[in-house]
Amino acid sequence: MKVTFQKKIVNNPDFFIFLFEEGKTDQKRIKEFCGTKKDVPFEGKIKECLRVLHPELPHEVYLFGLGNLKMTDGLWKEMRSTFFKTKPCMKGVVNIICDHLTERQVYQISLGLALAYKKLVTYKVENGTNGHSEPEIVFTVKNEVAIESGNKALLLSDTQESVMTWIDTPSNIKTPAFMVDKAKNSAKKYGFSCKVLDKDALQKQGMFSLLAVGQGSANPPAMLVLEYKPQLQKAKKIGLVGKGITFDTGGISIKPSTNMGFMKSDMSGAAAMLGCIELVAKRKLPVHLVVVLPLAENSVDANSIRPGDVISSYSGKSIEVIDTDAEGRLVLADGLSYIIKNYNPDVVIDMATLTGNVVQSLGNYASGLFTNNEELAEALLSAGQQSDEKLWQLPLWDEYKQDMLSDIADIKNLGSKPMAGSVTAAKFLEFFTEGHTAWAHIDIAGVAFTDSEYAKSRTATAFGVHLLCQFIENWLEKK
Repeated sequence: MKVTFQKKIVNNPDFFIFLFEEGKTDQKRIKEFCGTKKDVPFEGKIKECLRVLHPELPHEVYLFGLGNLKMTDGLWKEMRSTFFKTKPCMKGVVNIICDHLTERQVYQISLGLALAYKKLVTYKVENGTNGHSEPEIVFTVKNEVAIESGNKALLLSDTQESVMTWIDTPSNIKTPAFMVDKAKNSAKKYGFSCKVLDKDALQKQGMFSLLAVGQGSANPPAMLVLEYKPQLQKAKKIGLVGKGITFDTGGISIKPSTNMGFMKSDMSGAAAMLGCIELVAKRKLPVHLVVVLPLAENSVDANSIRPGDVISSYSGKSIEVIDTDAEGRLVLADGLSYIIKNYNPDVVIDMATLTGNVVQSLGNYASGLFTNNEELAEALLSAGQQSDEKLWQLPLWDEYKQDMLSDIADIKNLGSKPMAGSVTAAKFLEFFTEGHTAWAHIDIAGVAFTDSEYAKSRTATAFGVHLLCQFIENWLEKK
């Protein structure tokens, strides 16, 4: 779909779309475009949509309500829903009039529009378009800043669509090698480096925790090390680590069969991190970004790790495996130790679909945030509000570590109590952060792959791309 931004109204489009805040409708302008002398019954309430046929001209006019915009940060979700419902009606040239709206509102509306036209990954033999062709969208905005904001939103949506596609891809296609290829292609296209540690390299490096998770699969594990360096010599360095389990059976501690197919989404953290560095490179942000993605498939065969095994890790610390379905923290342990020892970033953030416990706590509306640095917590919480990818901070108190101590190893991968599972998982990860003083863990298990109006089954959300890039932007402005 072609989307452009300009300061002029289009001559004779097929459709006009006006968007108004509640209580701020411009009846004079509405009557002019609708070809009527009477007030049009439209209040601008959220989700309100009115279609008006011009009595003389061939175009149609749609009026969309923006509601009471005390805060605009979540507007993109409402706009995605509105545009998704009306897109079967849209064809030809559509002129969206936003010259009375702020740059931030243009950003949110543009993002919602672009995501409404996101296509699902399908493998149907007959995969037509139901007779609907995509329209040409022209936004009319008030100035160059608004044009820049709109184009910035399109870059984000384009990246989010790629991330959703990776996550939604079935795991017989999406192996660790698949993710390696995607990263290589992205690095070549957008200008960041991509180092691949294959199984042999992992063995030489001592990535025994990652190797242990992947040893039961015919698809070998790998680790990606991606790096974006700006021209600015003394740019601050941010390190990101994403869980990349391309399919999770649970291993010998096998999961129930119900909804196991959703475990193709267990690499959502890695996908979001790959999307983040891709977007940073697209926008050429002045930040030194290092991304480490441990990739593996947690499968079952005669070589799989067993409950009760003791394994080593890149850090040299030993781990007692209590449950093979607590594998995400094992691959993250090596990823965290590696990025801190080799790159020592100013800030380290990991993201993972890590625990079912965080879903019990927060549902599908927020991710769990764990950090040892309150300044970092405030920055991430703020970015979460701005992006409407919300976080809720949970404790990281040392009392929770006691349940992770092992009699025979330095630590065990699962506590003995069926409580506070998301917190104890975070305490496990903290054990491998090498004393770093600005680390945060984000558990996205409840928000990465959810039900929506856009498909009959659960689909990917690309949660984390918007959040992390907003955090980086804010961090750059502050620093």
